[in-house]
Amino acid sequence: SATDVLVVTDSRHPVQSASDARVIELDLPERIEAELAAGLPADPGRAAALVQQRLRDGGQALQRRIGSAYQGVADAWGLGLAKVPAVVVDRRYVVYGETDVARAVARIESHRRAQP
Repeated sequence: SATDVLVVTDSRHPVQSASDARVIELDLPERIEAELAAGLPADPGRAAALVQQRLRDGGQALQRRIGSAYQGVADAWGLGLAKVPAVVVDRRYVVYGETDVARAVARIESHRRAQP
């Protein structure tokens, strides 16, 4: 049975995630950056100060969120995936285009039983 399930997608390709799957959204870093940049003044100095304030206000939770988002992108890139959504099991098997994670995992499990 699947021990390590990874779902790689983005906000344009929502999936029905299994509760035990790690979900990587490839556009999450960009969305976080957009949140930080929202409503910035035209003056570069004031804009930089406001972003720094937002980063301080977000504290460690925001830092973890940013770090996790970029780590996810690096992890997905390291797998060499061709498109999204992708459901990866045990870093070895992948199903592309399936939005139902449980169904993708079932397809992989069926293949593993047929091809031991």
